[in-house]
Amino acid sequence: MEPTPLSDAEDRGIELSIVMPCLNEAETLEVCIRKAQGALQRHHVNGEVVIADNGSTDGSQAIATRMGARVVHVEAKGYGNALMGGITNARGTFVIMGDADDSYDFAEIMPFVEKLRQGDDLVMGNRFLGGIKLGAMPPLHRYLGNPVLTGIGRLFFSSPCRDFHCGLRGFRRDAVLKMGLRTTGMEFASELVVKATLFNLRISEVPVTLSPDGRSRPPHLRSWRDGWRHLRFLLLYSPRWLFLYPGIVLMAIGLAAGAWLLPGPQMIGNVTFDVHSLLYAAAAIFIGFQSVTFAVFAKIFAISEGLVPSNRELERLFTVVDLEKGLVVGAVLTVIGLIASAYALNDWGARLFGPLDVGRTFRIVIPAVLALVLGCQVTLSSFFLSILGLGRK
Repeated sequence: MEPTPLSDAEDRGIELSIVMPCLNEAETLEVCIRKAQGALQRHHVNGEVVIADNGSTDGSQAIATRMGARVVHVEAKGYGNALMGGITNARGTFVIMGDADDSYDFAEIMPFVEKLRQGDDLVMGNRFLGGIKLGAMPPLHRYLGNPVLTGIGRLFFSSPCRDFHCGLRGFRRDAVLKMGLRTTGMEFASELVVKATLFNLRISEVPVTLSPDGRSRPPHLRSWRDGWRHLRFLLLYSPRWLFLYPGIVLMAIGLAAGAWLLPGPQMIGNVTFDVHSLLYAAAAIFIGFQSVTFAVFAKIFAISEGLVPSNRELERLFTVVDLEKGLVVGAVLTVIGLIASAYALNDWGARLFGPLDVGRTFRIVIPAVLALVLGCQVTLSSFFLSILGLGRK
């Protein structure tokens, strides 16, 4: 579905589109449309109600048509797909999206409109500020799911939003279309907030009240499945927290432990730490390095694919780090590993290739192998980064 150009929308004089995703919402759809239309008329807002139908089989489409709403048929299943179908076909300069289950009051949309008129790009509803009526939100969502996922989102992306999953929100249509939203399911709610933050859009919040779902059937939301999809999205969109920071911590721990154990065995109380612990320290350094390189790879790929905007820090990094410098570092590490390996072999030869002093020999061999492996990894990573950089140039 091709988006309606905003210039056409403005020519029609439509300021606001109220978009409701719909999948078998016959019980509550009529009251939601009536409230939305009433708000438009009462406040003299030139707008429309768009029902993004995702394949309803209960007559929801007929109800929407009878009520004078515009029905957009979205074949691809999923909450995100339905919303993007409705947003793409909306004619308004502004869009307010909300669930069609009567849990949000479409009669109270003017705070969103006023904020949008003042220049905000995204206006989020906040249920924790506006109030959650008895029975409107399960305790699992209220005290664990929403606070934890919102906290992670705020930590990872420095977002100002304090209720990532509120279903009632408003935004400039052109701003959202430019972000290239891609998720198809419930995690669409998180993607919209995260990308608005990454694209430095102007974001604000207004209190909203959450009422109990007006339907007699269970909601489409599945707590653990959809909670995991939100968490997975937050992790995948933040290579810094998924790869970079854990990698740096692992490397720091490995280097500290290695420096402590390299001179000889160490004791804490009655426990002795020797070359076996040194081997784990080397593994921590290697895994940490891998994680850091994955962070860089993932960030460059995300920028190249248009998933996130360009990053100045990464641009500066590419002006300093290039293929040739990476090859030099890789070669130096490889040479250090080879020299250390030759030293260990010579030491063994001095013992006529007989039984080894494990404690002594491993303190040479483990750093030697680590240097060899890191040298190869730096070399290969430098070539791969250069391949990724071809598209950027």
